[in-house]
Amino acid sequence: MSGERVLVSACLLGKRCRYDGGECRSSELERRLAEEGLVPQPFCPEEEGGLATPRPPAWIEGKDAAGVLSGRGRVVDEKGRDLSAAFLAGARSAVERCAEGDIRRAFLKEGSPSCGVAWTHVAASSSEGKKVAGMGVTAAALEEAGVRCFGV
Repeated sequence: MSGERVLVSACLLGKRCRYDGGECRSSELERRLAEEGLVPQPFCPEEEGGLATPRPPAWIEGKDAAGVLSGRGRVVDEKGRDLSAAFLAGARSAVERCAEGDIRRAFLKEGSPSCGVAWTHVAASSSEGKKVAGMGVTAAALEEAGVRCFGV
C-alpha cells in the first residue's frame, strides 16, 4: 500500500521528546517504512497532552491502561503527581489525528506508559515503576478505535 500514512512515536524518528529529553531513533523502523512506502506521521502523546520535555518518569497506577481510560486508574510521576489528564488528552489527540488522516496503523515506542504495545510500566510502589505485559494509554485508545498498533 504505497503512500499509506502511519502514526509513529516521534522519538522513534529522532525527535528529542522522551521523558528524559532524549530520542530513540530506530533506523530499522525508518528502513521498513521506506521499503513499504509508508508515510510516517510523527506524534508524541505526552507533549501533545501538554507535558514538558524533559519530565519526570511516569507509570500507570492500577492494573492497566484500560483502567486509566475508564477512570479507574491513573498515570503518576515519581513524585506521585496525577498526570492522567495529560496522558488522556494525548491519547484522544492521537485517535483524532488517525481518524482525520485515515490512519489505520501505528508504530509506537515499546515500554512507554503512553505508547507501549506489548509491555509498559505500572506502579510497583509509590516511587518507582516496573515493566509488565500490557499496553500504554495511547496504544490502548488507538486499538479501541480500530488502529492496529505495533511496538518498536
